[in-house]
Order: sequence, then structure tokens, then C-alpha cells
Amino acid sequence: QSHYVACMAAILSQMDKDHYSSYIKAFPSRPELMDFLMETFILFKDLIGKMVYPSDWMVMNMVQNREFLRAINQFAVTLTEMFLNNSSFELQLWNNYFHLAVAFLTQDSLQLENFSQAKRNSILAKYGDMRATIGAAIRDMWYNLGHHKIEFIPGMVGPILEMTLVPELELRKSTIPIFFDMMLCEYQLTKSFSRFEDEILRKLDSEVEGGRGDEQYKQLFESILLSCCRRHPELAKPGENFVELVTGLLERLLDYRAVMNDENKTYSMSCTVNLLNFYKEIDRQAMYIRYLYKLKDLHISYENYTEGAYTLLLHARLLKWSDEANTAPMQGLHSPSLHTQRQLKEALYNQIIDYFDQGKMWEEAIHICKELAEQYESEVFDYEMLSDILQREAKFYEKILKVLRPSPDYFAVGYYGQGFPTFLRNKVFIYRGKEYERREDFEMRLLSPFPNAEKLKSTSPPGQDITSSPGQYIQCFTVQPVEEVKVRFKDRSIPEQITNFYKANHIQKFSYSRPFKKGPKDPDNEFATMWIERTTFITAYPLPGILRWFVVTSTTTTIISPLENAIETMMKTNEKIMSEINQHQNDPSLPINPLSMLLNGIVDPAVMGGFAKYETAFFQESYLEEHPEDEGNIKKLKDLIAWQTPLLAEGIRIHGRKVTEDLRPFHERMEQCFVQLRAKVESQYGVREMVCFEDRRSGRPRSMAWGPDWDRLSHAGDSMEAPPTPKPAPHTSESEDRRNERKENRSSTFFGYRRQDPRPSISELPEPKDEKRRLSRNMSESSLGSSEGKQPPPSRDTAGAQPSTAGLSLSPSGFGGRVKSASKAPPVPRKISPTVYETFLEQSDA
Repeated sequence: QSHYVACMAAILSQMDKDHYSSYIKAFPSRPELMDFLMETFILFKDLIGKMVYPSDWMVMNMVQNREFLRAINQFAVTLTEMFLNNSSFELQLWNNYFHLAVAFLTQDSLQLENFSQAKRNSILAKYGDMRATIGAAIRDMWYNLGHHKIEFIPGMVGPILEMTLVPELELRKSTIPIFFDMMLCEYQLTKSFSRFEDEILRKLDSEVEGGRGDEQYKQLFESILLSCCRRHPELAKPGENFVELVTGLLERLLDYRAVMNDENKTYSMSCTVNLLNFYKEIDRQAMYIRYLYKLKDLHISYENYTEGAYTLLLHARLLKWSDEANTAPMQGLHSPSLHTQRQLKEALYNQIIDYFDQGKMWEEAIHICKELAEQYESEVFDYEMLSDILQREAKFYEKILKVLRPSPDYFAVGYYGQGFPTFLRNKVFIYRGKEYERREDFEMRLLSPFPNAEKLKSTSPPGQDITSSPGQYIQCFTVQPVEEVKVRFKDRSIPEQITNFYKANHIQKFSYSRPFKKGPKDPDNEFATMWIERTTFITAYPLPGILRWFVVTSTTTTIISPLENAIETMMKTNEKIMSEINQHQNDPSLPINPLSMLLNGIVDPAVMGGFAKYETAFFQESYLEEHPEDEGNIKKLKDLIAWQTPLLAEGIRIHGRKVTEDLRPFHERMEQCFVQLRAKVESQYGVREMVCFEDRRSGRPRSMAWGPDWDRLSHAGDSMEAPPTPKPAPHTSESEDRRNERKENRSSTFFGYRRQDPRPSISELPEPKDEKRRLSRNMSESSLGSSEGKQPPPSRDTAGAQPSTAGLSLSPSGFGGRVKSASKAPPVPRKISPTVYETFLEQSDA
């Protein structure tokens, strides 16, 4: 074939303009001439596409291209003279010419920017830039078409776009105006240019993804077309909208292409989301679905099953439960046999359920199961499928309660400096970490695509010297999810396996606390000057979602006073105690060490700190005189301290039941410390008694739903109506021994409203030698009943009657009990130092 092409090139090189003219006139009829031109255009295009000579045979390639260019230009003259008039116009012949000319212009052997500078200079000196020559010819031929142009819209949009994307400045300047001529041509006929717009958006996507286009092209496209549109009043506004649309798409496509081949696919995923959101906004469903599946495939390749499920769900939500035919093109591995929307949606839902299951998002899988079950039960009456889906749903409920799910960490990441791409530059994102991922590992993964980036050590927002610099600066720190209050969980006892899920999922608000000192320094009590600067971030979408990260859309900063910080610290400590209690009630096989460390860190006076420091800092008369507005918060803090006592009592009771013999002395020491702690707290802040009872449904231990709702913190003397006593559930077929065994394992799981007979006054405490016996008796009385699970009878004055509001309080955790006023301080028990009255509090993470 190379010999044939060489011979043809040699013949063509011998022909001048007169030879071509004589040859054309020699055809006996017009149809025969048209056939010759058609076959010649097809032949030239085929030879150009096949690259007859190797790419390094520069001279042979250039000689062939020079002769082909002369021939194409000669035949173009024939087209204009003989096949342009209304009576002689041949659409297919002209169409073949344009496709041949564009193929010639875009062939690899003419792309001079890919050659070395020496080779480029040699080609330009001997042959010139043939792209500019053929580009000018294409432009002139287009304008020669006159009113026939409309017949080439939208068919010629793609080839013209491919030509304008060639990275040659003068060529781009001379050919981009063709687009405006296309817009004007269609607008004059239909008062819109929607066909042109649809085609250029579709073609632009594939061209840029294939490697064509750059920032210069985006700027030229915008400036040239805006200038053309503004000279035509009718097209000024729609033209500006179109240019804005195309440049927006170009920006996203260029970002996507820049990171598409990176090893770290995080940024590829982000750019993919930018594109699919763009196509959704402009209502291009086919392109939207195309990028949905690109994103899904990326997620699954990195085992991001949760995000993959949410991505597929976007497609499923576009479909109806109907027998209508699928209109969008099929994507992914779905069988072509899925003809109806119902069939495709059902297949998608089953895949989504599998992904949610692999991602341990069983709550989300249950929602999909319920929707499928509704269809099987009420729409298609497929009871076999209904049985299958209900069984899957039941397994998910079981997994929620029995399978361990670690809560993910969340990280705030800021990309500062002009060195980052536009979709990252000077923006902050919240990332959802992987299971058990350390921050060090996360940072290493984060910095790998930017080896020259500098990590900022400060967590404060950087100044303009950083954001405007040409470099790259990355800031990373851990943030805490801020759970939205769930109304359906309010004032109800919910297992922690259920509530813990919502503390770290479906979150759109995150906070970061930065401690700082303010005011005169007190070396003996840091709590008095420990202020907190709390920054709250709100993301564009809740996490988890279709990405593992979302951009921060708003940021607010608040200052937390030392007293408010103390309240939060106490609440967190009480939450930890309550959480440990619930975990041990729900799973008696748990190791006791975490509970031991938590309780001992609070009750053992050998640890320095605790709320004794709070008393020194905030409970003095001088503080209230200086800060009268804090009176309410001081009451809240005292109330929290008072409510910690019954929590500790329950924790120590569980600890005593599970402690091994070798740790018995440790437990007895902790009991002794707690007796003194209890005496001090109850004498100063009143008595809080929590009435314990079990859930009567066999085998279903319950947990308290604790929420930091400060407005619901009680004060001594507050009252609340108690709910009616729950009725016993009917007996089941389960044996009495089995029920008692389950009750033995559960013991008392949370605190409800019930009045008890009054306790002995704090002033009637027994001597130290009887303290241990009294503590054991009080803790056993505070439980539901004996080890057989029997409930003690209520006092006669309250049985069967609505309790009085006096003495009942709503605790910080949402559970209630009896509140007594504080009496005078008791005498110090013998053989125990007064320093045991100092109690200590585990430090807050802040």
C-alpha cells in the first residue's frame, strides 16, 4: 500500500491547476464526476486514517500531505462551481468534503506541538503549517454554503468542534466564529439553537475526555463568542447564557481530565460529582447517568460500598414503579432484558441492598427492603419474593444489634494557595475516614497527590499571605460530628446499638474546639481560665453520601466560657458512665477493665483535678457577684454533679458483681472512696435517686437515649409528671428458667420515674465500719429486685396513684428520679482523711 500511495503522490505532484481543470472537464456527465469526487474523498480519508508510513518517516508523510492538500483544495473549487446552486446542490458530497478536510487537519502527523523544536522548525520552513491552510479553506467553504448551512446542523457540529480544539492559536481564532454562525442560522429559522447546543455539549464531553482542549481554548471560546453574540441584540442574552454553560462544562471537564489518571482517586470522584451535578442542573439525563456509573465504579474499586450504594440510588430514584419502557441508555452490567422501569429499578434496589450490607449501613438497607416489600405485597403480589425480602430485612435488624460497627472519624481538610486546581483552591472539606483509620495514615494518603504541598501546623484559618500565594498548603485536623436531635428518640429508652449509628451518620454539622487561656492565670486551677473557641462547619450534603467528603458551605465560631466548658465536661463524663453501664447490661461478657478505669478515675482521690476545682472556680460567692448572669449555669453544673452520684452507684454495683477475686481489694478501695464522695455530694447538692426497672419484654435489654439538651437539665426542686407504670407483657411459651436467666444477664438497664420510700438522712450515716455494708444494701435496693429478677413492691402511698410532682426531677440524661434537698454537711467519718472528700473528673477531650 505504501508503494501505491507513493506512486499516487508522485502523479499528483506532477499536476498543476490546468491539469486538474482539464481532468474535471473530461468527465462526460455530471453524475460521473460526482461519483469520482465521492470515491476520491473516501479514498483520501481512508489513507489519512491508516497512517500508511511510519510516524518517524517525516519526509514521506509531509510529501503525501502536501499533495493531498493541493488536490483537496482543487476539488473544493469544483464543489463550489458545480455542486452548490439550488438545482445542483449535493448534500452528501459536501458532507464528505467537510469530514475529509477535518480528518486531514486533525491527523497526528500535522500536530507540530508534539514534535521536537528542531523538527518543528524544519517542517515549518519547508512545508509550512498545513493546518492553517486547510482550516481557512474549511471556514470559507462553510460560509459559501449560504442557506444550505441549516442542513449541516447538528451533523457538522462535532467535526467543527474537533477542528477548533487543535492547539494552534490562529486556527482557533479563525474557526471558532463558525459556531456563532451555526447558532445564528438555527435561531433565524426556529428562534432557538437548542439542537446546536445539545450537540456541542455532547461532543465536548467526549473530546475533552479524549485529551483535547485546554485553558486557552476555554478563554478564546468565551471571548470570541461573547463578542459575536453582543453584536446581535436578539442573541445577546441567550448567547451569553450558552457561553456561560459551555465554559462551565469545559472547566469541570478539564478538572476531571487532570485528575482522572491519578493514583489517588479521591479527586477523580470529586470531579465526577461536579460533572454529574452539572448535567443534572441542565437536565441532560443521559450524560448524568453516564457519570453516575463512572462514580459508582470508582467507589466499588476502592471498596467504598456505602458511597457506591448512594450513587446507584440516584439512578434508581429517577425510575418509576411502572411498566413504562426505559428511555435512558442502559449503563453498567444490567441485562438488556430489563425492558421496563420496574424491572430496572428492582435490579438496582437489590444491588443497592448488597452494597449497603457490605458497607454496614443496615438502616439504609432496611428502607430499601421496605419499599421492595410494599411492591411485592401490594402491587405485583409476588409473595415468594416478599418472603425473601422480609427475611433479608430481618437479618439486617439482627446485625444492627449484634455486629460491631466502629464509628468513623471525620477530618476537616483545607486546601490553601493558588497552586491547587480550582475545585480545591482555598476551600475546606469534611472527610469521612475509613474504619480504624488513624489520622497519620489519612494525612499520608491525603498528601500523596501533592508531594510539594506544605502541611500547616496551626488549626486556625490562614491569612491572605497563604491563600494568595502560588504554593500549596494543606491543613488537616479531626472534627466531631454534631448529631441532630431525633424527635422519635426523645424521652425514650433506645439500645445504644441503634442510637450510636445516628451519632456518626446522616451528619451535616461538625465542630472543632480550640482551647485558649483568657484573663489572669491561676496556676492552681486551670479550669477558671480555660475558654473554648468552637468552630462549626456545615457541609453541602450530609455524610455519608455519594462522596466520602463534601465541601464546607458555612462556618461559624462561638466562644464557650469556662463555666459552660465545665458543664459540657460533666455531661460528657456522665454520658461515658451511662454508656458503660448500658454496654455491660446489654452484653455481660464485656471485659471489666474500661469500666474499672472510668470509675476509679472519678472516685479515687489520688487523681488530682475533678469538680473540686469547679467548686473553687465557680461556686464561690465572689464569682456569682462578678457574674450574676451565670446563676442558671451554676445550678446546671451542681445538678450534673449531683446526678453523677447515682450513675456511679450503678456502675460500682455492676463492677462489684463482675470483679474477679484478685481485683476485689481494688473494688473495695473504690467503694470506700465512693462512700465519702457520695456523702460530700449529697450534703452539698442534694440527693438524686434513680428508680431502676427492667424492660419486661424477655431478652430485650434497653438503653437510655442521652442527649446534651441543656434546656432540659433539672434543678433541685424542679418537677415533672411521671409516666404510668408499664403493664407486664403477656407470658410467652419460653420457660421460666430461661426468662430468669435473661433477666439475670440484663439486671437494671435504665432509670425511670418511680418514688421510693425515703432514704435515711445523710446525717444518719453509719460509722465507717458499717459503710461497706450500707453501700452494698443501698445499691441492691436501687436495682429492680433480687437476682431472681423480682420487682420490690412500691410504697403504699404511691401504689396505684399518680405521684406528686414534688421531689421528681428530669435528669440531664432524660431519665427521672427522686430529688432531695441537701442537708448540712456530715461529720468526717473516722479513720478517713478529709482529703477523700476531693473527687476527680476525667478530663474532657477538649
